[in-house]
Amino acid sequence: MTRFVLPLLTLTLLGAAHAQTKELRLGVFPNVTHAAGLVAINKGLIQKELGGGVKLVVKEFANGSQVNEAYAAGAIDAAYVGPGPAMNAFMRGVPVQVYAGAANAGAVLVARKDSGVRNVKGLAGKKVAVPTRGSTQDISLRHLLHENGLKASDEGGNVTIVPIDPANMPAAFASKQVDAALVQEPWGAVMETQGAKLIANEKAIWNGGDYTTTVLTVNPKYAQQNPDAIKALLRGHLAAISYIQKSNAGAQKAIADQIYTFTGKRPNAAELFRALARTRVTWDINLKTLGEYAQLNKEAGFARDVPDLNKFVDLSLIKSLAK
Repeated sequence: MTRFVLPLLTLTLLGAAHAQTKELRLGVFPNVTHAAGLVAINKGLIQKELGGGVKLVVKEFANGSQVNEAYAAGAIDAAYVGPGPAMNAFMRGVPVQVYAGAANAGAVLVARKDSGVRNVKGLAGKKVAVPTRGSTQDISLRHLLHENGLKASDEGGNVTIVPIDPANMPAAFASKQVDAALVQEPWGAVMETQGAKLIANEKAIWNGGDYTTTVLTVNPKYAQQNPDAIKALLRGHLAAISYIQKSNAGAQKAIADQIYTFTGKRPNAAELFRALARTRVTWDINLKTLGEYAQLNKEAGFARDVPDLNKFVDLSLIKSLAK
């Protein structure tokens, strides 16, 4: 009799341990446009909401292409990402859906001081960095170029678009690999500190600054199977947004600490203050401007059509929790 007790006890303990190691794998970038995620992670706000039964596993990404690959491979359950990559993944059948907004604006166009670029038209014949091909910034840049009578080289024009991870753009400027960059904060502010010239601020990029730069996405299958974990994620997201709005100094420290953890680079207080001033952290999404952005995405050639926003975006849960 006793020889069967130990295996049974062992199996029981293993089962209990497995139940306690359920995970929520969350992707995030080291950018101020992902401030809600960075603060939620650094301050433990999501893990607090998840409790002891679900472990938050944080995965750092540099761009939306990497996030899409991770979603397609089943390697993440949720992620902060730009609307451009998210909608392109959605239209390719990748399991991803928008559950909340995270930030509006927060991207700028800067140029090397010695590049000769003084305005958007001055980008003719120049090399311009964006985070990755098809990123929200890539799409915004192409729209800016078109508005100013220019085109990217892959569209038959003379502006060369160069994909570079945002955290590496300051070094690319220093080594003169590129002449300009359309990039998320704080990296625009960091390059300004190093002498770069601001060509277009967050309001001049598109629609007076009223455009979604970052959304919080979820794998719908994970959400269906783990509704409590997704509610916890969104509650942590809301708590982070509230914290940022109430404590600018505290948010700066949390963001700087988390960016340093990811990249080994720490933006200073002045850079973060400037970056946060150009970014509106919010859970809401203006669906009208998101629809217009989907048209820009199509115009840029990254999609043949626009997504059905009623299927791509579901704000019902975040709205109920935000009350």
